Amino acid sequence: MAAGGGQAFAWQVFPPMPTCRVYGTVAHQDGHLLVLGGCGRAGLPLDTAETLDMASHTWLALAPLPTARAGAAAVVLGKQVLVVGGVDEVQSPVAAVEAFLADEGRWERRATLPQAAMGVATVERDGMVYALGGMGPDTAPQAQVLVYESRRDRWLSLPSMPTPCYGASTFLHGNKIYVLGSWTKLPRSLRMRDKRADFVVGSLGGNIVAIGGLGNQPCPLASVESFSLARRRWEALPAMPTARCSCSSLQAGPRLFVIGGVAQGPSQAVEALCLRDGV
Repeated sequence: MAAGGGQAFAWQVFPPMPTCRVYGTVAHQDGHLLVLGGCGRAGLPLDTAETLDMASHTWLALAPLPTARAGAAAVVLGKQVLVVGGVDEVQSPVAAVEAFLADEGRWERRATLPQAAMGVATVERDGMVYALGGMGPDTAPQAQVLVYESRRDRWLSLPSMPTPCYGASTFLHGNKIYVLGSWTKLPRSLRMRDKRADFVVGSLGGNIVAIGGLGNQPCPLASVESFSLARRRWEALPAMPTARCSCSSLQAGPRLFVIGGVAQGPSQAVEALCLRDGV
């Protein structure tokens, strides 16, 4: 059932991350929120890995990533978290693929990508990891599609996508993988209330939500709005507690996490837009 009106939503504020970061990689596994890599105050990729215990609201340090990187993709494979691609300290794409073994608290290297890439979209199905698009060393968006066989630790090529894309959103529905990387211009009546770029987008309660980002002002936005698919209109939602852009995000059940990003510099903020109980 679709949730209607701003009163159906609320913000939940979590303890700030120990490490400020932007373009971090996030994953949710067994009640823990993992935040991996990203760029710190110096603007260089981090190897720092931290996890938030969702029950105790306590942050813990994890073993550092073998390869410092920002903007990597992550996908959960049972008790493992696979980190794919990203960008290194000289702003070059990386091919490194590494797995965090949650039960053992350590990292293992996995078969590298056939070509270094950043901005790869990943999705898991039946123990297979699909990696789509990205940007290679030539800075051109890619159309490649790869599948990772964890049992054999190898990447195989699949038919390319019709449209090259970088930093696209992807999700699994039934036996189909949807990749969203381009938009059709909408009539003015269906456009967002605020002009914004570099913002978080997700779906809660049958609504598309747009959070923060950069508008016409030099400082990041705190405003939040939702588009009701049923009513076909945008509505204002409660503002984000910490105005930010360039955030990492993660959908976990009835919560849309907004993590890190840029406020007046790299941010430690961890906040989640939630559906109120009973909605």
